[in-house]
Amino acid sequence: MLDYEKIKKDFLLVSKQIKGKPIVYFDNACMSLKPRQVIDAMNEYYFEFPACSGRSSHKLGEIVTKKVREARQIIAKFINAGEQEIVFTRNTTEAINLLAHTFPWVKGDLVLTTDKEHNSNLIPWQMLVKNKGIRHRVVKSKDDGTFDLEKYKELAKEARLISMVYTSNLDGTTIPAKEIIKIAHENGALVFLDAAQSAPHKKIDAKDLDVDFLAFSGHKMLGPTGTGVFYAKYSLLEKLEPFMVGGDTVEYSTYTKHEMLKAPEKFEAGLQDYAGIIGLGEAVKYLEAVGFDSIKKQEYELNKYITDELSRWPKIKIIGPGDPALRSGIISFYIDGVDMHQFALMLDEMSNIMIRSGQHCVHSWFNDKKIYNSARVSLYFYNSLEEASVFINSLDKIMKII
Repeated sequence: MLDYEKIKKDFLLVSKQIKGKPIVYFDNACMSLKPRQVIDAMNEYYFEFPACSGRSSHKLGEIVTKKVREARQIIAKFINAGEQEIVFTRNTTEAINLLAHTFPWVKGDLVLTTDKEHNSNLIPWQMLVKNKGIRHRVVKSKDDGTFDLEKYKELAKEARLISMVYTSNLDGTTIPAKEIIKIAHENGALVFLDAAQSAPHKKIDAKDLDVDFLAFSGHKMLGPTGTGVFYAKYSLLEKLEPFMVGGDTVEYSTYTKHEMLKAPEKFEAGLQDYAGIIGLGEAVKYLEAVGFDSIKKQEYELNKYITDELSRWPKIKIIGPGDPALRSGIISFYIDGVDMHQFALMLDEMSNIMIRSGQHCVHSWFNDKKIYNSARVSLYFYNSLEEASVFINSLDKIMKII
């Protein structure tokens, strides 16, 4: 069971009040809170050894080089990968663009995505259709929002790259990644997983999945903003050309030629966010101490309670499967004829309840379904049943008004 007294000490915002009312933070799919351990680790860099990693041989340089190396090792172990298979990026979006711009495309290559992709895993492929002559097709979900494996099997026969969201930020559903990857490999295709919404909530084993490429962001998993990870099997990483080049990516250069460093360094151009990388390593350590079993249990109990309460209002329509066990910690819903932005603002003004409203960077799905927008409650392990009750009481008041 989770120790809420300890959690309150680690996440100061949980105990903070605005105008005499506590903050109920239910926008975790957009941005998670940061424990003090992460902030302390970043402050330690700025106060104790604010130097360059890998460039300076003095004492401070050696400390930060060691700390960054330790963070890379922690993150590699976190997803069961090799240390040299971890490339630091600013976020998942940068990682996807790295892959899109370095993959050895041939005109006519087919990329498959789901119908619930974040714009970050949709727009790069649309641009490549225009600029490189590749093809892009969408695997539509079943009516209940779950993945359609039979449709996928047919389309995978022609694919060169499968690029899919592991857990959807729209409705919290998770695709059957291991089976998808197996089918792709049987057809000679490679697989990229957008794990931005998966890494904070479930154990990922890159080797067990046999996934070729994978990415996630630090800011959704207790880590600093502007940090992320791109994973690739080293045999594939070696073959990719650098996305950006310059400082810290080359072994040597002359006025007419150069030789690149090996991966992952050849992909990490320029001065890196050393404090952020160190903080991300600390975030991973915190997550592992909490344990994914505890996280899953807490999210399910809160999701079930909120889902059951929402079902009392026939006009509220939940996006995705009805079973909360299939939606991780996400409850997205809408009401016909109601602007959910106004709904979210009312929750904020009334009770300091902070949720997300809009199309959640999945505009394509909303436009296809002709749904204007939705409200999204996204939960994490530091959220409590008491907070969920405050949300439901406030929602009931708003429903009576509208």
